[in-house]
Amino acid sequence: MKLVVITAIAEFDKEVKKMLKEAKVLSYSYRDVKGYRDSTEDAVEANWFGSEMNETEAILFFAFVAKENVDELFELVNEFNKEQKTLSNIHVASLNVEKQN
Repeated sequence: MKLVVITAIAEFDKEVKKMLKEAKVLSYSYRDVKGYRDSTEDAVEANWFGSEMNETEAILFFAFVAKENVDELFELVNEFNKEQKTLSNIHVASLNVEKQN
């Protein structure tokens, strides 16, 4: 069993839910969150937000996922990100679960 954490902009909500379903992750939790990016280190030309502190409507998903389904979920996320024309991607991480009750 792995704990999977997914973050994305709120606009990707339906896509993330679809990927979870395709990867046979049928139970998960999610929450609306504020994404934050400090772009003070970016060159002025590269900062299309026009300010240094940026907040974005985002979503955060948590799911306990069977080990055999984690790779499929990562593949779906990678495929989605490759096709994106925007700067924003879906981010996914998996963590080992040492104990579970």
